[in-house]
This record gives sequence, C-alpha cells and structure tokens, in this order.
Amino acid sequence: MDLIYILHDDASKEKLSIKGELHKYLVKVRRHTLGDEISFRNRDNIEILYTYKVAEVESRSIELELISSKEEITKSKKSLHIAWCVIDVKSIEKVLPSLNEIGVSKISFIYCDRSQRNIKLDFKRFERILEASMQQCGRTSYMEFDTYKSIKEFIKDYDDVKVFDFCDNVLTSDADFERVLIGCEGGFSKDEKELLAQKENFRLDIPMVLRSESAVMAVASKILL
Repeated sequence: MDLIYILHDDASKEKLSIKGELHKYLVKVRRHTLGDEISFRNRDNIEILYTYKVAEVESRSIELELISSKEEITKSKKSLHIAWCVIDVKSIEKVLPSLNEIGVSKISFIYCDRSQRNIKLDFKRFERILEASMQQCGRTSYMEFDTYKSIKEFIKDYDDVKVFDFCDNVLTSDADFERVLIGCEGGFSKDEKELLAQKENFRLDIPMVLRSESAVMAVASKILL
C-alpha cells in the first residue's frame, strides 16, 4: 500500500535530504521525479501536514524543498476504548493495524484470570506497528495503551464498561457506546462473571464462537463503522 504521508523527524525544515531506505522507496517504488510533491508529518506535531517538492534526485539521495504547511487532522468521528483481556502477542499485533485504521482510540490490556501471566507487552513495538499503519491510512492521532492487573481493577476506573459475552442480548446495528470489555480465549472465569453480573452485556448475532481477536475486530467495526 502507498503511504498517505511520511513520518520524519526533520519534517518542518525548509529543506530535507532523504537517503537510505526511504530514498529507495521514494525513487524506486514510488518513482518520484523532479517537481513531484510529497506529504510529510513530524511525530512532535503530527497534526501539521508538510508538503515538499522534489528539487533534486541523485543516485543516493533525494532533495526536497518545503512549499506549504497546514493543520490537517484525520480521525474517527467516534471514540472507542477497548478493555482487552491479554492474549498471545502475535495475535494482538496481527489486528492492531486494522483497529488503528477503523479508529479505536485506546486499548487497556487486562491480565484476567485466564490470561497467561508471562505474556509481556511491548508498547514501543506496538507504536512502531501503528506508525506504519498511520502512514498508510492517514490517521493523525496515536492510539493509547495501558495495562491492568485484573478486571476488578479496571472497573474501579471505568464503571460504565459494556461487556461482550455469551448472553441473550444481541448487539443492535444502532448501538453506540464508548467502552467495551472483551475476554481472552475461554472467556471469563466464574469469579469474573460474578463481578460483571450487573454490567450491561451483549453478543453478536452469529452462531459461531469467535476468537478473542476476531471479537475485538467485529465489535469495534460494529460501533465505529
């Protein structure tokens, strides 16, 4: 997929000299030539879009000149905070770009009773995955991450959470809420179900049992799209 914009630490400067892998991408993959315009953003102020013109193309570098800068924000119209019981990191990383593209604003990872406690979450790596996604989809806001030791700890902070679980209540097409709790493989434990008994819960109107990452994608899509 082509990049909507490119994140670069020097974006905002009057001139940019691009070398290395990015040079190869711009010249050999996107085949930019003299006079072409390229969009950049800077991590320190990602809402500003910088437009550069190709001034010179060399064998090992491409020289750019700034021609304009303006605030241009691209974000979801809705906000969704997912409380996600921890599953295998590879499964999380596989769906992170898609969750980013549809506009999920925050994920709280919870070590619930059935989560593997030895799973370590590398938020720096998650951010690198999201930055690649952001450059492709155009999003200009970073997804937030945090962790909780238990569901009990999480609902102390967020008492308004809705719960995705096996139940009679089907999620309707016009459902609209800002916070949802989704369990890991095997669902919630007996103690957790008792803890969540007074919360509003729902299921999707399908007969199949979803993996945790599939449930996260399906619920997020239903709410945000």
